Amino acid sequence: MMNFKECMDFVNSYSKSGKPVTDLSRAKHLMELAGNPQNRLDFIHVAGTNGKGSLVEYISNALIYSGYKVGQFTSPFVLHYTDRIRINGKEIDENSFCEICEFIKNRIDDQPYSQFEITMAIAMWWFEMEGCDIVVLEAGIGGILDCTNIIEPPVLSVITSISLDHTAILGDTVEKIAQQKAGIIKENSAVVLSMDNKKSVIDIIKNTAQEKNAEFIMPEYYNFKYLAMESDGNPFIYKKEQYKTAMFGFHQPKNAITAIEACRYLMKKGFVVPEYAIRKSIETTQVKARVQYIDGNPPIIVDGGHNIAGITKLCYVLDNIRLKGVNIYAVAGMIDTKDYERGVEKIAYYSDKIFTIDDFAPNAVSARKLVKIIANYNAKVYKMFHQNHIFDFEACKSLSEAIEKAKQMALENNGIVVVCGSLYLASKFLNDYQK
Repeated sequence: MMNFKECMDFVNSYSKSGKPVTDLSRAKHLMELAGNPQNRLDFIHVAGTNGKGSLVEYISNALIYSGYKVGQFTSPFVLHYTDRIRINGKEIDENSFCEICEFIKNRIDDQPYSQFEITMAIAMWWFEMEGCDIVVLEAGIGGILDCTNIIEPPVLSVITSISLDHTAILGDTVEKIAQQKAGIIKENSAVVLSMDNKKSVIDIIKNTAQEKNAEFIMPEYYNFKYLAMESDGNPFIYKKEQYKTAMFGFHQPKNAITAIEACRYLMKKGFVVPEYAIRKSIETTQVKARVQYIDGNPPIIVDGGHNIAGITKLCYVLDNIRLKGVNIYAVAGMIDTKDYERGVEKIAYYSDKIFTIDDFAPNAVSARKLVKIIANYNAKVYKMFHQNHIFDFEACKSLSEAIEKAKQMALENNGIVVVCGSLYLASKFLNDYQK
């Protein structure tokens, strides 16, 4: 049997995205060669721009607490490759991974598959081998042409908040992106949509659901009341019941009520998901690198948000922290495929000092280039508002240097360290400093 390194060499022999596709025929062909394990599984299919990872965990944990065996397929991995394939929160073991990987390798042809497609095939086989009751399946990019969309109509589709990201692939407006995400809605099924979407997006998802004869479900603001943001989570009221998320950030209660509606629909489909399981999931679920609060001296927030919508959600949290008199010392890095100019400007605005780095990814924007952007932005803000809101900044040679300097300043000035700007950076920090 192949060993783990040989398996990873096989997976990495494919490019991350494979040759561009115009339909799902390549993914379908791959799964046919692999024996179509996905046809013998039930799914909850999750798509969207931001919030997918949290939704997968909220829904999965509610089902796990209800006694079900739940497969979880997420994208991308956070700490290492196999953390994207889990059952009841436990990663695929190396023996199973290698056994299935060799099986897939021996059955497929030489088409230009993507790493994601190969990984999905491995995951589907493991979920079937282990007898999962249901799989919570996160789409990679988009929906219509995402390889996860080869599945038969799922038990439920869930679409989170939609904003601009992967615009070269999905389109340059949120409406075009919404059309892509709506592609996961199947005939005679159902979709739950997060309420934090533009009206134009809501209309697209609702109209698609009607065309597919699928039930449309969306939480409503009048049933929701946000109570506070606390260091250990966010209390809120939904439909007269009070809950509290374990996860940090203003956006988490909205993710939680989307999960509540998803679980209540599952009850209608024959799954037994009691209220205590839903509540326990909300009150215990935590996801790495999603405004992850790490208590300590000083405390640290780690966030992998890399598009403007994700960074904006982090900035809401930072603004709230500053209003409480706590200083922000950011360690930030961004990759060149994202809107790094606006991203680093937003982070700088809410930081007392920002340390930029570029040693975490091959396509990271130069630390000095980020500093130049911040300096120019600082001059613009001064000119516009005639106030000297100085964004203090420094380009560092390495993550270790930046972390050391940020921690020292936080300790001396009643502060908190924030590691942000890229999931690659968040992953490197968690791997190197939080083992």
